[in-house]
Amino acid sequence: MNAVRHLLVLPDRDAARDAAEAAAERFDLEDDPQVVREALAGDDDAEDAQWLVVIEDPASALTHADLDALACEYDGWHEEE
Repeated sequence: MNAVRHLLVLPDRDAARDAAEAAAERFDLEDDPQVVREALAGDDDAEDAQWLVVIEDPASALTHADLDALACEYDGWHEEE
C-alpha cells in the first residue's frame, strides 16, 4: 500500500490541538499528528486562518469514515493529500 497523508481542516487552534490529541489516542500512529496554521489567500489576520492536523498514514490503514467522524467532532472536515 502507498503512504497517505491525511489533513483535518479545523476552524481554530484549540480544535486542531484537541483533534490531534484525539487522533494520537484513537489511532495507532507511528508519529504524532502535526498542527499547522494555514492562512487563507490574501488574509493577514490570524482570525481568518484555518488550522490543519496532518496525519501521516504510511500503511494506508486509516479509514475515511473514522477520519471524517473525528474531524466532524471538532467542526472540521477531512481531506486526503
